[in-house]
Amino acid sequence: DMKSIKFYLSFLVFFISFASFSQYTDVINSNRPGVSRSAFSVGTNVIQFEVGPYILNEDHSQLKREDKGFGIDFSGRYGLIWEELELNIEGTFQSTKRTYTNTVANEETLSNFKTLTIGAKYLVYDPYKKTEEEKPNLYSWNANHKFKWKYLIPAVSVYVGGNYDTKDNPFTAYGIEGFSPKVMVATQNNFVGGWVFVMNFIKDRIGTDQSDFQYLLTLTKSINSQWVVFGEAHGISSDFYADNLIRFGGAYLWSQNFQLDTALTLNTKDTPSVFGLTFGASYRLDFHEDKEPDNGTE
Repeated sequence: DMKSIKFYLSFLVFFISFASFSQYTDVINSNRPGVSRSAFSVGTNVIQFEVGPYILNEDHSQLKREDKGFGIDFSGRYGLIWEELELNIEGTFQSTKRTYTNTVANEETLSNFKTLTIGAKYLVYDPYKKTEEEKPNLYSWNANHKFKWKYLIPAVSVYVGGNYDTKDNPFTAYGIEGFSPKVMVATQNNFVGGWVFVMNFIKDRIGTDQSDFQYLLTLTKSINSQWVVFGEAHGISSDFYADNLIRFGGAYLWSQNFQLDTALTLNTKDTPSVFGLTFGASYRLDFHEDKEPDNGTE
C-alpha cells in the first residue's frame, strides 16, 4: 500500500544520507526478541530500555524435579561519546517454585538474580560504512540489490563487562560470589531482502567454577515495515550447566521508538526439559543529534 511505500522511501533516503557516519537509525534498534546482542550500538545520546517478563518451566527427569519459574529480563543501553560505543546494564531476576516429584509435598521457592552485568560494547569494524564509490545507484534497482561477496563480511564488535553474583545464589554454582569478568565478540550481517544474521561468542564468569562458554546464532527476517520474525540457536557449556536451546518468535514495531515482541524457548533434552514463553517491549528516549555532513562547495 501507499503507506508502506512511503515508509520504505523515507527510510532509503535516511539511510543514503546518514549511513556514512552514523549507527543511529530512525526506528528503534532492539536486541529483542532474541537473546543475542547486535554488533551495533543504539547511537549517541540514545537511552534505551528493553524488558521482558517470562515464564520458564523445567522438568529434570533424573533429579525428579520440576521448576516453575516466573521472571523478568531487562537491559538499559546508552550511546556515549562515539557512535561505536555503548554502555549497558543487563540482568535477569527469577522466582521459582521447585517441587521434587519423588517425595510428598517437598516444595521450596527460590528467588534471585540469575544474571546482573554491567559492561561496554564497541564496534571495531563496520563493512556497511559507505564510501564515496559505494553510494547507491539511483538508476538501477538490480545494481543495489544483487548479491555481493563483500556482504559476507560482518560488522564486528567486542564487549567487556563484569557480573555480580550474591552469596548462596540458588541459580549459580556453589561458591560463586562477587564480581567476575565477561567478554563477548558479536558479529552482524545485514543481507538484502530484510535478512539479518547475528552471532555471539561469550565467555562468562571467567575464573569461577561456573565459567560458561555460550554461542548464539540469530536469523531475523523483516516481513514488512512493522513485523519481523526470528529463529535462534543458543548453546551453553560449563561444568555447572550445559544446554542447546532453540527460540523463535517475532516483534511488532508500534512506533519509531517502541517495539513489542514475543518468543518461545525449547530444548531437546530432559535434564532438564525447557519450555519458556516471553512477552517483551523495547522503548528508547531519543536525544540523538545528527552531524551535518561536510559537502564542501557542492
